[in-house]
Amino acid sequence: MLTIEELYQFMIDIESDRIERTTSINKTDKFAQAVCAFANDFPRHGSPGYLLLGVNNDGSPSGLQVDDRLLQNLAALRSDGNIQPLPTLTVQEYVLPDAQGEVAIIVEVFPADLPPVRYKGQVWIRVGPRRAIASETEERQLSERRATMIRHFEASH
Repeated sequence: MLTIEELYQFMIDIESDRIERTTSINKTDKFAQAVCAFANDFPRHGSPGYLLLGVNNDGSPSGLQVDDRLLQNLAALRSDGNIQPLPTLTVQEYVLPDAQGEVAIIVEVFPADLPPVRYKGQVWIRVGPRRAIASETEERQLSERRATMIRHFEASH
């Protein structure tokens, strides 16, 4: 997981193909699309993507109040059956020391070994700072990555 220093850097940095900020806590579709897009790692960073909840567009904490239900709902994105294949993700709550107990939630999503990852049948990717449904060409490129990964796995055994 991130250190507090890394978290602050991600909070103040501009949104990118690895960072998405939101103050919302109940937009499950939006969160699942972001998880799917980060798992597809279309830009091939090979590094996790981060969904930051409780962070305003200017990078300041929004004063999000976290409860167990929110944490469970975020963790359930992994295995509720809507994202296939299952993504690898972690959910972490941070208490920001200089924000008088305000918190940020981080959903850390690792690149999938076998893309494309789909949410409700659609392939989502990051295009710079935004999410988008993959075009046929982009989806084909992700499928080719899957085929490459399978060949590498078979060759090593």
